[in-house]
Amino acid sequence: MLSASPLALFALLPSALAATTYDMVKEYSGSNFFDEWTFYGNFDNLTNGDAIFVTESVASSSKLAYVDPTTNRAIIKVDNTSTVVFNDKRNTVRISSQDEFSVGSVWILDAYHVPYGCSVWPAFWSQAPDWPTGGEIDTFEHWNLESRNQMTLHTDPGCNQVSPVQTSTIVNSTDCSHLDNSNAGCGVEDPALDSYGAQFAAAQGGVFITEFSESGISVWFFNRSAIPTSISGNASSFSTSDLGVPVANWPTGGCAIDTFFKAQHLIFDITLCGDAADAPNVFNQTCSGVCYTDYVVGNGSAYNNAYFDVASVRVYSVSGTNTIVKGNSAFGVRAQGWVLGAVAALSGAFLVSVL
Repeated sequence: MLSASPLALFALLPSALAATTYDMVKEYSGSNFFDEWTFYGNFDNLTNGDAIFVTESVASSSKLAYVDPTTNRAIIKVDNTSTVVFNDKRNTVRISSQDEFSVGSVWILDAYHVPYGCSVWPAFWSQAPDWPTGGEIDTFEHWNLESRNQMTLHTDPGCNQVSPVQTSTIVNSTDCSHLDNSNAGCGVEDPALDSYGAQFAAAQGGVFITEFSESGISVWFFNRSAIPTSISGNASSFSTSDLGVPVANWPTGGCAIDTFFKAQHLIFDITLCGDAADAPNVFNQTCSGVCYTDYVVGNGSAYNNAYFDVASVRVYSVSGTNTIVKGNSAFGVRAQGWVLGAVAALSGAFLVSVL
């Protein structure tokens, strides 16, 4: 059944995934891309990474966060030119949107390249300021030389993935509680090998779409050649009927969205090693050597592919509404050590028939 296209399967969708029309309310792009983001400006004290998330001034002067004048796209990267000595950390970037976006929103990341490489742990995700109470949505995340994107929710106890309508059958866990499996969350992997890493870059990237609605949370991915025309460019509005079946879906039937999620800040970050990329039995699945001493330490050439190349981030609200919540950026806290559970979930990932 999964051989059918997502659009062909759309006719089978239950009312929980009924089509909704959204209008654009925010766009981060071009020369003004970084104007409304806050730089973390501290070492990675959240996930134990061997990284320093630099200030905006350092990111600008070191060309770790800038708009490429040739492509007019935003670059967010790890320092790949400095020599790091033992016991030091490498400079990189974490930014958080100054605005929050409430239930009834869609955000679309259009990227030509995402970070990858041994010791690299990138993510494009969102969270409420009072994590974990307000929830976390991981739209794009993986580490090292893994082959596909992983999408995950992290919440208070009581949120579960139940009866999803999605194209992926690779489900790592269905319990989203941060107290379950050391905060592994309820993760779904994209079967598409061009959703991450070198194959993503070879396909000239694509778009990740996150719908944050009362009926559930859904994520779609389209590579560059398959992007629906209705969301190409800077489309001012679109309908989810144009997207087909999502690759990952968490319906409200198992997780009351209004209860477990609050308005979300959008976040880009790239950390190094840390709880995920350097976790036991994870790093050596795709990389050799020792995460810190063989990659972070040294001249930085290991990080030539550790960058986001972003055309835009566009945010939409249900037609006739505005889901922007003004406020200062908050960084929240991901529970340290959560990846120990995620690793266990990944190593025992189970397949679930969803259609």
